[in-house]
Formats: sequence, structure tokens, C-alpha cells
Amino acid sequence: MQEAALLVLCYLLGSIPFSYFFTRMLTRQDIRKRGSGNVGATNVFRTSGPGVALLAFLGDLLKGLLAAWIGQSTGSQLLLVICVILAVIGHIYPVFLGFKGGKGVTTSAGIILFLMPDVTGILLLIFLAIVYFTRYVSLGSITVACLLPLVSLAMGKPWSYVVIGILMAALVVYHHRENIDRLRNGSEAKITDKA
Repeated sequence: MQEAALLVLCYLLGSIPFSYFFTRMLTRQDIRKRGSGNVGATNVFRTSGPGVALLAFLGDLLKGLLAAWIGQSTGSQLLLVICVILAVIGHIYPVFLGFKGGKGVTTSAGIILFLMPDVTGILLLIFLAIVYFTRYVSLGSITVACLLPLVSLAMGKPWSYVVIGILMAALVVYHHRENIDRLRNGSEAKITDKA
């Protein structure tokens, strides 16, 4: 019973739509009706500016950190995997916004930061380099998502962490399908483009 409650808690934690809340509170706008319509920090940055985006980013990052801490505290590697993936699923399919949320990148980053700070550092450098040279946040997100399980495996991380990396990569890439199409045809918005 306690384990089930923790799993529900992790999903609900992931479901807290910080991008929506901060945009609504500070700009009185509905992020779902602005820019790409995505409930994520990148869309907040492009539509509401860096200040609001930073708050949204930190909120989503914190969700991942807390979910990883909860999962780790159970002492079970299986429960850890389920807890953190439920948090990412909660972010993507939030019960509080009719199951239409973000793409799971920042919440995943919070989880990896808690579990594997060394891997996070490597992937962050790669992400920043890609975004700096291409101005495509989506390309950076997709690339590091794909590299996550490979880097985790190469650095000898526990099997549960590698599984988490594989599942996160699958979720992130799947929910970037439209971005991938736009990258291919050259219509993807850059971080410097205003919505």
C-alpha cells in the first residue's frame, strides 16, 4: 500500500505544470495557446522571456530531483525505475492539464542530476554546444536523450540507471516527433526566434 502511494505521489509530482502556473501568474497568459503550445521551459522562454522560463525550468528540474530522491529512498532499484519514469510520464501527461503537458526533458534532467551528476555534466556540455552552434534546443534535447543510456553504460552505472536512461530516451524522442520532422524540413524554430 505504501509503495503504491509513493508511485501515485511521483506521478502527481511530475504532473505539476510549473510552466503553465508561472506563465499564468506572471503574464496572465495561457502557455498552451502561445508559441508552440508546448507546456515546457523552451516555449516559456520564447513567449514570456528568460525570467519566467527560469522559474519554469527550476520547477520542472525540482520535480525530477524529488522523484529520484523518493525512488532512491525505497531501497528498491525496481521501484526507483518506476518512480522516476512515472514522474516523467506525469510531466508529459499531467492530470492537472487534461493529460497534455511538456516533453519530459527538464524533469528527466533533474532525475539524472540526482542519480548521475557526472553523466549530467557530460551531457550538459554536449547540449550547450549543440544549442550554441545550431540554436536548436530540440536538437540538443534529442541528442543528449539518445546519448544518455550509452554514456551511462560506458561509465559503468547500475543496470537500473541504464534502464532509466533507455526509457527516458524513448519518451523524449517519441514526444519530439514533430520537432524531428521540422528539423528535417528546416522549419524548426530556433531558441532566438520569438513566438
